[in-house]
Amino acid sequence: EGAAFHYGFNSSYLQKVVSYWRNQFDWRKQVEVLNKYPHFQTTIEGIDIHFIHVKPSYVPHGRAVQPLLMVHGWPGSFYEFYKIIPLLTKPAGDDVVFEVICPSIPGYGFSEAPHQKGFDTIAAARIFHKLMNRLGFKEYYLQGGDWGSRITANMAQMLPQSVKGLHLNLIFLGQQGLRRMISVMLGAYVPWLVGLTREDVRRMYPFLQKNFYDLLRESGYLHIQATKPDTAGCGLNDSPVGLAAYILEKFSTWTDKSFLHKDDGGLESKYSLDELLTNVMIYWVTSSIVSSMRFYKENLSKDPGLTADARARVHVPTGIAAFPQEIVHTPRVWAKETFKNIVTYSYMPRGGHFAAFEEPKLLAEDIVRFVRKVEQL
Repeated sequence: EGAAFHYGFNSSYLQKVVSYWRNQFDWRKQVEVLNKYPHFQTTIEGIDIHFIHVKPSYVPHGRAVQPLLMVHGWPGSFYEFYKIIPLLTKPAGDDVVFEVICPSIPGYGFSEAPHQKGFDTIAAARIFHKLMNRLGFKEYYLQGGDWGSRITANMAQMLPQSVKGLHLNLIFLGQQGLRRMISVMLGAYVPWLVGLTREDVRRMYPFLQKNFYDLLRESGYLHIQATKPDTAGCGLNDSPVGLAAYILEKFSTWTDKSFLHKDDGGLESKYSLDELLTNVMIYWVTSSIVSSMRFYKENLSKDPGLTADARARVHVPTGIAAFPQEIVHTPRVWAKETFKNIVTYSYMPRGGHFAAFEEPKLLAEDIVRFVRKVEQL
């Protein structure tokens, strides 16, 4: 009693979710929603890749259409982008207009699972470059959060000549060296000396609380998925209720850390149950939870400092949207160590980990601002 979400998904609230799912949720209606954008499938390197491809219905005379590849993460899906797509594909005033391509990562949703061990973000990056090439694009913009941010950053490292710009709402940083430790220690007292802003300090300190204890509390799933994903996955593949609890708990605390204290996990303050359950259903009907969890093992079972992308820098124009409720905050001064050409860095006023799903308007505005700057419009 009174546990809210401190022990994980609240069992009383779960009964409400299950009751709604059984009695009111209309999957056929949600399939119609999913089908409002065109779906495609193509085979790349022997794997069937699912993607949606949305072109603007109207393009003003003389306006260039920018191709934009948007990549999701875990436990999300291509569906995360459904609210942001219309904001990007409808030209407003003299703003840029995009055609948007949203693939499902192999092993997620309607993309086939990889056939062999070792399929990591670099392999996904290679496949998505081939996808864009197959669609006839020579140059394109990239956007990602969660695993999508790592995949798109790898794409920028791999073929920089094809990437016009990279926009991220989560930053993966490599090894934490002595310089970073000194920066953390000095940052609490003389932040300006180590390049930290007031807002960085507000978001990062007290450092142990926000970057160690909070992270430790939220990363239990990561240790399981990075080591023995199939064991936990068996139960989730067998139980729709277990699957819903496992996935939706992340949509609570990763959206806002304070939702831990709410009996309903704050879920319906940001999303509708239809939206949340549609994402769960994408995992359920495709039996893809195990293959999606394996992606952690493929990426985290080797020394992060020894991977091919660890020491490579990103030189393409980069835009960063730093949302205040993101799991970890990366200051611009730290991001610059890897991303050598940061064009825009925005402290977003609100929002968390699932930015496109939760705050589509804010994210769309930041993407447009970044692309305008790159294109010098």
